[in-house]
Amino acid sequence: MSQWKQIQQLEVGLLEHVDYLYNDNFPMDVRQGLADWIEGQDWETAERNESMAAMLFTNLLGQLERSCAQEPNFLQRHNLKIIHQQLQMKYNTNPGLIARVISNCLREERRILSSACMQQQVVRHPRLTYSLSIFSSELNQLMDQAVKYIEDMQDEFDLRYKTLQSRGNLYSLVTCDLHPELLEWRRRQQVSIIGGPLLTGLDLLQNWFTGTAHSLFQIKRQLDKLGELVVKVTYEGDPIPLQTPHMAETVRCLVYLVIKSSFVVEVQPCMPTHPQRSLIIKTGVQFTTKVRLLVKLPEVDYQLKVKTTFDKNRQFFILTNSTKAMDVEDSANGCLSVEFRHLGLLSVTEELHSLSFEAHFMVLGLAIDLETTSLPLVVISNVSQLPAGWASVMWYNLLTDEPRNLGYFGNPPRASWSQLSEVLSWQFSSFAGRGLNPDQLLMLGEKLLGTQPNYPVIHVSLSHFCLLQENIPGKAFSFWIWLESILELIRKHLLPVWNDNYIMGFVSKEKERALLKGKEGGTFLLRFSESHLGGITFTWVEQADNGESNFTSVEPYTKSRLIALPFADILRNYKVISEGLVTDNPLKFLYPNIPKDEAFSRYYNSPQSKGNATVSVLVCVCLHTMFQIGSRLKMTQGI
Repeated sequence: MSQWKQIQQLEVGLLEHVDYLYNDNFPMDVRQGLADWIEGQDWETAERNESMAAMLFTNLLGQLERSCAQEPNFLQRHNLKIIHQQLQMKYNTNPGLIARVISNCLREERRILSSACMQQQVVRHPRLTYSLSIFSSELNQLMDQAVKYIEDMQDEFDLRYKTLQSRGNLYSLVTCDLHPELLEWRRRQQVSIIGGPLLTGLDLLQNWFTGTAHSLFQIKRQLDKLGELVVKVTYEGDPIPLQTPHMAETVRCLVYLVIKSSFVVEVQPCMPTHPQRSLIIKTGVQFTTKVRLLVKLPEVDYQLKVKTTFDKNRQFFILTNSTKAMDVEDSANGCLSVEFRHLGLLSVTEELHSLSFEAHFMVLGLAIDLETTSLPLVVISNVSQLPAGWASVMWYNLLTDEPRNLGYFGNPPRASWSQLSEVLSWQFSSFAGRGLNPDQLLMLGEKLLGTQPNYPVIHVSLSHFCLLQENIPGKAFSFWIWLESILELIRKHLLPVWNDNYIMGFVSKEKERALLKGKEGGTFLLRFSESHLGGITFTWVEQADNGESNFTSVEPYTKSRLIALPFADILRNYKVISEGLVTDNPLKFLYPNIPKDEAFSRYYNSPQSKGNATVSVLVCVCLHTMFQIGSRLKMTQGI
């Protein structure tokens, strides 16, 4: 089954995440109409290959033209023609951009499909749903009694006292159950933004908020009826006339609390070009965000006007129209929401910022001013600032659930290694498809903190983690910049090999030699360079006649070399030139004992030629030593 068909079978909540992926940069009509063809192309390679991107873009336009010509529906054919023109104008001079956009969309679809298999509902809904259903049932019974009492003009005061008692039950439901669940959902949203489990549960919250609001409006109507009854029937010392104003005020306050709390940011601000890096926006680059009202009632005016403001209490401005009307979504939940696309900032700012959303709500004669804010944003002026910006986003959302602490980095708290290591693993699972195992995390802990007796309780400062003022000893880069460069290397050049768990990656030189020692000659393993940004290297072992293990390593391969030749082909064609002699490929088995071709043949770019397609590498081999010194790499052909 194609990926797109699997996507269409997802539940509504996950389909909303899919809907967010598609916009004017890559319309969903194109994804739907050309699903099989799109999935059959290598967009990830095209991202970094301009000629391939141009070819795929030309083919995409051709496919779109054929689809348009075969489309029987006039309106759909007209829309496809417009989309064809828009894509041609937008990407004609930069086909690599659409390759990156489509690649990101396909990658996010795979992440959503993966999350759908493992996602467990973490909201504690049985207790709250039961509480709400019991309360609604009791309230419905009370309403039936009220109608009968009003008709018969009997037992009026019984009705009044029961209404008075129900007030306390509803107050407990709102303050002790509903509000904590909303806070927990917001916390899970923070975690999902920095790579944690995919966020779900908002539809269930909407059901609870809607049910609670409906109950409050029923009580308000009962109080109005009580007022009418008191005029007709009362007695000396009747407590109802004294209690009714207080009850009405309590209900009004609860309505305000429920409605104002139900106005949430469903999708935090994010640039379409970097869908996995929410809460970072670049000046001059458009971004998208979405707010939602979790109350669905017939009494609601569905044309709420929502205004956006960047840093409400500061003097910054948002490009394009910042006011839009909320409307009912065409989905199963029918939620009231509005999505802001194509927003942009005029100038670069510093520190943390926020995006505010305001609306005026009218219901049953009550005027309610709604306001909610995004999580704190980081604004950058250059893509080179993205890694540092993302470190700030991770640090904030890992360590605090305060939504508006814009001065947080004036004195940021420390993170325990237990917390930080989990987030680092999330970066690899969300950005590269596979997280880190305990051994890999242990190596990272040693690199960042040195040898420690108990890593989980050791605390790390933000500056030690990512700022240039505290670089890795002897290096010109920080720990996070080093790790970010590896993520980028995996995403662009090593993704299939990484996801198939063939790259050990994070292992020290000492442990590398300990693992290879005693292994069959030609056994090698792959690890990331500790001395270069975004580099991968390999070391193999040879067994000498005297029983010693000799280890040979090569200089790291970085993106500048992997652009020219895929890493799997380098491993396949590797040769050693020593003293003018060309030896056979020394790489035989991937650690622990997997034949090289069995592991990597599926990644080879093309069949190996018989005479002149080998790649030779000049390596200074240090025999009878535990490491290699001064190795040089030289690519040659036709040997």
